Amino acid sequence: MDMDMMARTLAENGTSSRNLEDLSETTFEYWQDLLLGLCFLCISIIAAHRMSWSRKQGNAETTVVTAFYSLILMTSVLRTLWFIVPTSLSEPSYVPLAVMAFDPERPDWIGAFINEILLSAGSLCLFSIFILILVYWADILKKYFYPGSRRIKPMVTFLTLVSFLVLVEILNACLFLGGVYSSEGMIMVDAVLLATVSIICVCEITIFSHRFRTVLKTLGAINQVSTESQVKRIVWITVTGNLFFFTRAFLETIFAVLLMIYWRKHGTVSAVFSHKLWDTYVIFKHSSEVAILALMLYILQSRFTTSSAPPTARDGYEPVPNEQKESPNMIV
Repeated sequence: MDMDMMARTLAENGTSSRNLEDLSETTFEYWQDLLLGLCFLCISIIAAHRMSWSRKQGNAETTVVTAFYSLILMTSVLRTLWFIVPTSLSEPSYVPLAVMAFDPERPDWIGAFINEILLSAGSLCLFSIFILILVYWADILKKYFYPGSRRIKPMVTFLTLVSFLVLVEILNACLFLGGVYSSEGMIMVDAVLLATVSIICVCEITIFSHRFRTVLKTLGAINQVSTESQVKRIVWITVTGNLFFFTRAFLETIFAVLLMIYWRKHGTVSAVFSHKLWDTYVIFKHSSEVAILALMLYILQSRFTTSSAPPTARDGYEPVPNEQKESPNMIV
């Protein structure tokens, strides 16, 4: 018996053993998904309203902010769909099971595939928010630290990085559809990818935020203006971003290691998911996403509330003329 046949046999045996359990969605999972879906729906409505307002402003600064609101909107809409649509409509089990593509005995492979694509797309949109922040931070820092060097447009860099992640996800989907591995393989690849990107984001946010605060304080001292509000926003983004990505990296790393160990020992991970394990993973993963999206909406709103407020005599500062489109104020 070849390795592919052995893996398929083990997966089928694991699925059979799982059939002894109640695989359907529990009452707790129903209310859990409904609550998270409503949270993402609220974020979608707020992001859509803010994006509409931002587009009407029509200047360089709000164009960048509109991009942030667009990514927040896309993330929250995809997550809303993933939570609101009942799992029973696409899969017989709430807990993921191993299924091969085009298996005539398992027509639910289509639902498993669509759910995983929907989940991956939402994660890419979410991570793209911080990738966009880091790209603009890197561009502005390069302008101040290396003023004579050649600079690539930030959106070109952003689209290149996101396109690479999209290609990885497309390759993952093609390998599943080609029968190289089952749906559990798609889940494992996504976990490894997101863990890697999360670790990179933690490092980059820490490094860039330190340099950015140095630039803002220096510019404030030179121009005799207060940059305290911008520095506070940098700190907010740094703390919340690092907390989110550290949590995400921890979750995805543990998840991926667990899957790899179980796959190495048994040739399948179809029995590794229990209701408790999967529910815990879903709650921590997606509640942290709700928190970070809400905080990003707050930070962006605070940015415009603060910038639109008139200076007071107590402040003792005059606003700096916005002479260049690439001012640090654009991002912070």
